[in-house]
Amino acid sequence: MYFVDKERLLDKILTYKHFGDDGKGGITRYALSKEDLMARDEFKRRMENIGCDVYSDDLANMYAVLKGNGKSDKRIVMASHCDSVKNGGNYDGILGVLSAMEVLETVATQNIEHDHDLVAMIWTNEEGSLYPPAIMCSSIVTNSYLPEEIRKNYDLDKLLNSHSVIDKNVTFKMALDKFPYKGKIENRINPKDYMAMFELHIEQGPILEENKKDVGVVPCVLGMCNFSIKTEGVANHAGTTPMKKRKDALFAMAKVLLLIHEKLDKFDGLVYTTGEISIHPNVHTVIPDECVMSLDARHVDDKVIDEVKNILNNLPSTIEGCKVSTKLEWDRKTTYFHKTLVGYVEGACKELGYNYQFINSGAGHDAQFAAYMLPTTMIFVPSKDGRSHCDEEYSDIEHCYKACNVLLNAVLRTDEKGV
Repeated sequence: MYFVDKERLLDKILTYKHFGDDGKGGITRYALSKEDLMARDEFKRRMENIGCDVYSDDLANMYAVLKGNGKSDKRIVMASHCDSVKNGGNYDGILGVLSAMEVLETVATQNIEHDHDLVAMIWTNEEGSLYPPAIMCSSIVTNSYLPEEIRKNYDLDKLLNSHSVIDKNVTFKMALDKFPYKGKIENRINPKDYMAMFELHIEQGPILEENKKDVGVVPCVLGMCNFSIKTEGVANHAGTTPMKKRKDALFAMAKVLLLIHEKLDKFDGLVYTTGEISIHPNVHTVIPDECVMSLDARHVDDKVIDEVKNILNNLPSTIEGCKVSTKLEWDRKTTYFHKTLVGYVEGACKELGYNYQFINSGAGHDAQFAAYMLPTTMIFVPSKDGRSHCDEEYSDIEHCYKACNVLLNAVLRTDEKGV
């Protein structure tokens, strides 16, 4: 078994805290921003210092290639992202990049023999915080391999013309064209040149910590569906309309929400969220005549997701005198990772003597799209108090170190055994 350098990994984590420091313990590092550029420059500098070839593709996805001994022309890649949400943490996404860098540095400094080229990769715009949607560039690269129900939601022209949420006059393509690390389309990751992909990531939830586990072995990303729900009532004066005469769209939506909870709570393991809500006219002296709410539901069993869709599509047509309608915005089936690679990750945990458990990913990642293109899997690191996408996001260096060791040994096993 091989081991990375814990202090060297910690140095990487501490260094990257400066690239977008928000002054509150976290970072804001939007894709294609000056902070993103600083992170890319440091990636390039460190990787070239250990002898890697560093280049990028037309979407500014970056690759640091540590050459193998020439016995194989296939590559093994470790990939994640370095962009963040606004006031995000110092581990989401970037820990996967730093761990990949540390694996390459360990292989280089310890002169570990390897047949395949080993690659550390940065995916561009995973978060979609400045240029929606999330997981943008991996969806572009893997688009022709995606199922139709997913592919139809990622139209290339729409993605490239995504407008900045801060400055509507700037599109993703405009920012990309000016970004120093925009490269050539022929440099894109592809199944002809690459054999396997690993993504190390923080869990972003409380399960591993609560179960006192060192590492999460990830067999899949949960299937999900996303609905918009609308209630339509009648606008009227807040002070002169008797309660019994009202058709209040917000009150009707509250009843809809209670009904949804009553029907969905019976499914074990299902998680669902109503994260967005808007009302019209949103005036304190006017009874709302329209309310729109989102519903995001996730489960490992696609049959359960089908049940959720059936329930949402068959809600009562009227509640409290208001019209109720639903629309399926998009859905996806559970994405299973490559069993051989999952086995290598589990095997590394066993051989290293680490406490681990299998844990499904409830969040979306670049790996879920990459899995349609080439053998892929993930490794999870415990998150303190399950916090993520916030300044308080934290993973202990001991856990980061152990997960990085698992990554190193799983990659070397892949190099030796193949997939």
